[in-house]
Amino acid sequence: MPSLFDPVRAGDLQLHNRVVMAPLTRNRAPRAIPTPLMAEYYAQRASAGLLITEATAISHQGQGYADVPGLYGTEQLDAWKRVTDAVHARGGRIVTQLWHVGRVSHVDLQPDGQKPVAPSAIAAKTKTYLIKDGQGGFVDTSEPRALRAEELPGIVHDYRHAARNALSSAGFDGVEVHGANGYLLDQFLKRSSNHRTDDYGGSIENRARLLLEVMRAVVDEIGGGRTAIRLSPVTPANDVHDPDPQPLFEYVIRQLAPLGLSYVHVIEGATGGPREIPDRPFDYDALRRAYREAGGKGAWMVNNGYDGTLGQQALSRGADLVAYGRPYIANPDLVERLRTGAPLNAPDKTTFYGGGAKGYTDYPTLGQAARA
Repeated sequence: MPSLFDPVRAGDLQLHNRVVMAPLTRNRAPRAIPTPLMAEYYAQRASAGLLITEATAISHQGQGYADVPGLYGTEQLDAWKRVTDAVHARGGRIVTQLWHVGRVSHVDLQPDGQKPVAPSAIAAKTKTYLIKDGQGGFVDTSEPRALRAEELPGIVHDYRHAARNALSSAGFDGVEVHGANGYLLDQFLKRSSNHRTDDYGGSIENRARLLLEVMRAVVDEIGGGRTAIRLSPVTPANDVHDPDPQPLFEYVIRQLAPLGLSYVHVIEGATGGPREIPDRPFDYDALRRAYREAGGKGAWMVNNGYDGTLGQQALSRGADLVAYGRPYIANPDLVERLRTGAPLNAPDKTTFYGGGAKGYTDYPTLGQAARA
């Protein structure tokens, strides 16, 4: 049976171990441009088998929070190249998460103060993060407008373009398309947020259409072996819900299987919350079996509330990779701590969103703590 510390292949990526740093929004990219501090942050964590960046907007329209990075401008790409160079210098592998937030945004963040876009004109009962007069805080999202069918090819193009730039200009090893957590592609999938009556609404096949068009376009652009997807079948994050998620996601996963993906990243339960939701049961083993039965060869990544013991158990049940989120905030050497059973640093929650080095790059490794 493999351990968390054994190497593994994920598509075109050969990884040193099976411990993955999950995407973590930290709001430290003013004007959507990564900073030298971000290069230090990711390089500190390069001992992970794979780093997945914080969600990164594919376009200005795709932005939903203050000071999150983008992939749609030359200055952004040049800054990301400094991040990827720093990670590669330490022997790490890093992919970026491609993001369009859809309705989880605010007019203050949108081009020319326009409304955010969504499958349907239904406001999300959730909040976003704004910075005004130097102070950050959470506010209600703005009412969205429904995307017109003729606009959707442009959304697909933005994903394709961002994927190409991520590899050719920013130096990433691959991309992960964010199809989870109530953002745009997930909004199309789930019936609570998609009330359309055209070819992108109604049936499972129609609601999955945009996600699959995006995935096929990205694979066509950069190859399946460097393309991945993140899914969250039952999370209530950002006010999304589907009353019958099992057939929906088994359809999606079977359609993804022939694309030769690097990996499939599945959030089990509620994002950042319980791994099981009593009123939203879901069979994740059946989802993995559906993917394998349909010919899917990509690595299977599990996420949500894992520690070392649970991670090892997941590998014994058929997972290939285990993603860790918040433990990576305070533990840049998480792999070594899991390997040795060392205690974990506790994160400072007041520094999660926005700020500088405090609570970002100042957490000590085991070696630094021993020398202190």
